[in-house]
Amino acid sequence: MLGPLWRSVVGKLWMTIIALVAVVLLSLGGFLLQYIDLQFDEKTSHQVKVLFVYTCIIGFLLSTFFAFFLSTKITQPLIQMKKAADLIAKGEYRTRVSVRSNDEIGDLADTFNHMAQELDMLIRDLNHEKDHLASVLRSMADAVITFDAEGAVILSNPPGQQLLDRWSALDWSEAEASGKYRVRNQVPIPLFEIYRSVLRKGRDMTDKIHVQSGVWSVVMAPLKSHESVRGAVAVMRDVTEESKLEKLRRDFVANVSHEIRTPLSMLQGYSEALLDDIASSPEERQELVQVIHDESLRMGRLVKDLLDLARMEAGHMEMNPVHADLSALLRRVHRKFNVYAKERGIKLELSMGEEELGIEAGDEDRLEQVLTNLLDNALRHTSTGARIRLTGRYIVLEGKRWVSVDIADEGEGIPEEDLPFIFERFYKADKARKRGATSGGGGTGLGLAIVKNIIEAHRGKIEAQSKVGQGTTFTLLLPVEAT
Repeated sequence: MLGPLWRSVVGKLWMTIIALVAVVLLSLGGFLLQYIDLQFDEKTSHQVKVLFVYTCIIGFLLSTFFAFFLSTKITQPLIQMKKAADLIAKGEYRTRVSVRSNDEIGDLADTFNHMAQELDMLIRDLNHEKDHLASVLRSMADAVITFDAEGAVILSNPPGQQLLDRWSALDWSEAEASGKYRVRNQVPIPLFEIYRSVLRKGRDMTDKIHVQSGVWSVVMAPLKSHESVRGAVAVMRDVTEESKLEKLRRDFVANVSHEIRTPLSMLQGYSEALLDDIASSPEERQELVQVIHDESLRMGRLVKDLLDLARMEAGHMEMNPVHADLSALLRRVHRKFNVYAKERGIKLELSMGEEELGIEAGDEDRLEQVLTNLLDNALRHTSTGARIRLTGRYIVLEGKRWVSVDIADEGEGIPEEDLPFIFERFYKADKARKRGATSGGGGTGLGLAIVKNIIEAHRGKIEAQSKVGQGTTFTLLLPVEAT
């Protein structure tokens, strides 16, 4: 009981007053009691002593009443401020204490309330900035991940967390075997080297990392505190498409340069031969002129194909989608190439069912361009005595009706490893097929790329199957219903 009382301010003050009163009364009693016994008779002396005891009791009671009075005026406001401080420490920043007086206690309560108000405003500003930063991170398309000095993830936006989850599902057994261990919520192995360099050098670093078939651009900066690095923040962007486009651009420039260089060299060489009057007979001059004419046609086809392909890939293809009669189109194309096939000694067959083929939305001119390109390739790469089959029919795939058109030749075929690339620009089947002699020179290597763009513009599909020594089959799938 006395322990808590003694630890309080009022208790200490009350006990001090009682001690002072006791000392005063005992001192007075020690000097006065003898004097009372000598100067008064026994009865009067007893009465004085009783009066002295009553006086002591009243003094103690008055000091106790004074202590309770101080408890109300001093201790209770202090206890309220202590409780308010505890609530603020728990996060109740709007807690306030009531100001009951204009003395020092009142000033203390007013200062406490002002401090609580400033703290509340500071916390609200910090929460506002935190929410603002979180909104910025959530709205970023780039992946943002923050690591501490131990490599643990302390912050990430949704794209960053998705990237961590995707990378954590990959098999890193080879990297783990080399000593670069990775556990969940730690620096992924693709970022390990750049993360270690940032911590060691303490400066920003930029790099590109390859994860499976993807390419990521990484910018990592150190998190510094008092000149020491306490972590790093990484910003990553998927640049796979940009890398592919850059490679495609480089290949495109190289291929165009290669394709144009040959006819230009021949045009220059043969024209110089004519200027130097090297041809001694009209037949030789005619042959030189024919070569120049053929190469100029080839350059014309190359430029035309390049322009067509550029317009298609830029989404500027002119399409006139109407109901297309594919049966009539197949017959027309068959008649057009049948004469040329007979001259080459190749049998061109057309096979269709009794039901007329048609699609709701198709551009017959573009589809004829597709069939012309594929049949021209088939004729150029099919030997004399072989045959080419042109087949059209209805099929049903995944509950949807399609028109399937097959162009199957009996040429030398295409190796299986080359099939995924035959629809790329400047791919030529010369590696796998024997190039036949054609009037006006060889192909430009852009035909199949144009074919694929036209078919995809019709919401269709094109597939190729081939076996070396047996031939190649191109299959066109065109949706019957417009989508």
